[in-house]
Amino acid sequence: MGEVRKPFQGVINIIRFNWHFYVIAIAVILALFYLQFITDVRLNPFLDFLFTIIISTIVISLFASYYIYDFSGLYKFKWIKKNNIKDHILNINAGFDETSELIIDRNRSSIFSALDFYDPLKHTEVSIKRARKYFPPVANTISIKTNSIPFEDNSIDKIFLILSAHEIRNKKEQISFFLELKRVLTPSGNIFVTEHLRDLPNLLVYNIGAFHFYSRNSWIDTFNQSNLTISSEIKNTPFISTFTLTKNGNSL
Repeated sequence: MGEVRKPFQGVINIIRFNWHFYVIAIAVILALFYLQFITDVRLNPFLDFLFTIIISTIVISLFASYYIYDFSGLYKFKWIKKNNIKDHILNINAGFDETSELIIDRNRSSIFSALDFYDPLKHTEVSIKRARKYFPPVANTISIKTNSIPFEDNSIDKIFLILSAHEIRNKKEQISFFLELKRVLTPSGNIFVTEHLRDLPNLLVYNIGAFHFYSRNSWIDTFNQSNLTISSEIKNTPFISTFTLTKNGNSL
């Protein structure tokens, strides 16, 4: 069986990998609390407002993260059909892999390879560095460049990108990467791209943090420029979408 996720694993990881944001928020809260004692009392309503906004933002984002990563069943991957077909599958991560064992569990007869495109010179997010420290790559993970995937043309049946593709921040590199995915994909194969979107639900719960995600239109533009077709699009949760891509519009 695949690795079982622990209770609150998702939200704990968010705090663990991004603890500096919470330290800054606590420092600001303490500073606002202190200012109430040393400034004109007429400023207190404004300071209370700022205090409420900061606390609310933290609480809402953590509750939303708990719902998405721990409660919603996102990592049960029910949208991935279980089968005994001997497909060749790639699971590509950006330096933090918590999905390979789960995907293997739903595709027991497949040939499976985990790829990691993390490049510390390009992908400078401190959260990824911390994630790699706590969770080293799974055994036999292949390190790759985004413009060079070490597999032959038309050799891969399924490619999974679970919450990883957005770490490619340069548009040209992103398109080059998807063109490379298209090269190795079989004519009847599928690429599955699971991502947060920069949309209203994510803006409401993650505030400015949602700008780390790409909009739906941005993803569609990338797919179009990579000569890939969206054969289906589903909402895993109100905050997460999965695009299924093909070379030629073939459906699942």
